[in-house]
Amino acid sequence: MTSRVVFDKNIDAFDEAQHDDKCPQKEMVHIRIQQRNGRKTLTTVQGLSDEYDLKKIIKVCKRHFACNGTVVDHAEWGEVIQFQGDQRANIQRFLLGVKLARAEQIKVHGF
Repeated sequence: MTSRVVFDKNIDAFDEAQHDDKCPQKEMVHIRIQQRNGRKTLTTVQGLSDEYDLKKIIKVCKRHFACNGTVVDHAEWGEVIQFQGDQRANIQRFLLGVKLARAEQIKVHGF
């Protein structure tokens, strides 16, 4: 007697293993640095889940990193957080520390 196994092609077997119920973040978070004029730079954070209140994230980050920040509506990327200065390492540590994203979901771009 042989048993027949039917696989559903629409189900990703590894999706359950990658999903965390406490973390609503499903897409990649991109942290980029942009050169302004002279030595001045901007750090942008793109791809955070819509379930997060970006204003509260900015408020906490501004206090901890001693920098200014704002939410900008980008035509291609949607809502993007901008911080003054090179805050890439600080933002990455913050997102991992408060569990807003997992390590494999964060991509840091820059020089």
